[in-house]
Amino acid sequence: MPVLTRPRNDPGQYDDLAAEWWRPRGAFAPLHWVAKARGALVPPPRRNGATLLDVACGGGLLAPHVTGYRHVGVDLGESAARIAREHGVTAVRGDVTRLPVRSESVDVVVAGECFEHVPDLAAFVAEIGRVLAPGGTLVCDTLADTRTARTLMVTVAERLPFVPAGIHDPALFVDPRRLQRLCAANGIELKVRGLRPSFVDALRWQARRTEDVRMLPMRWTGVLYQGVGVKR
Repeated sequence: MPVLTRPRNDPGQYDDLAAEWWRPRGAFAPLHWVAKARGALVPPPRRNGATLLDVACGGGLLAPHVTGYRHVGVDLGESAARIAREHGVTAVRGDVTRLPVRSESVDVVVAGECFEHVPDLAAFVAEIGRVLAPGGTLVCDTLADTRTARTLMVTVAERLPFVPAGIHDPALFVDPRRLQRLCAANGIELKVRGLRPSFVDALRWQARRTEDVRMLPMRWTGVLYQGVGVKR
């Protein structure tokens, strides 16, 4: 078993791993694959000066995959916010359950790989609903609260190692139906679908024959899933 040097889901891990955000084939390589799939769901800007709020933006991995927006990021970590700024994101430190953003001022909210890290999920979704303008879009992805997800993303992935040890607390994984209910309570009709890596690409990546792995949509939402919703 991997040795945990911090409690599971400790935000300080991201400061420990700050050098990994943009390192080729580093510990966060799979996050780049998912960020590309996430960016493909962001709609074109509806107006000049449209704002995209990247909550829990990390090191700014979404930046290469969105254009035409004022890309604003919020992250709890000092190193993550700094690195995101180095990659073109207007990033500030902040708590996702108390976003430093005016109500109904954001055209698109992107919440990538972060719902499963926040203990107060209801407060987080309520903040997204507060800052999103009517007609605005939420794009998100997260890990499902299933035995399969816990086995693959914690037990197996940490032993390979495919993800850093302790980065996830499986108790915080999110049932897609619960997420849809929370979104609906905040005026957002969320549609979800599963997401998985291309097995061919993953094998080629493992053999160092490619640097990119395509993430493919699927109907099953039992491990990783993504969602798109519009605020009424």
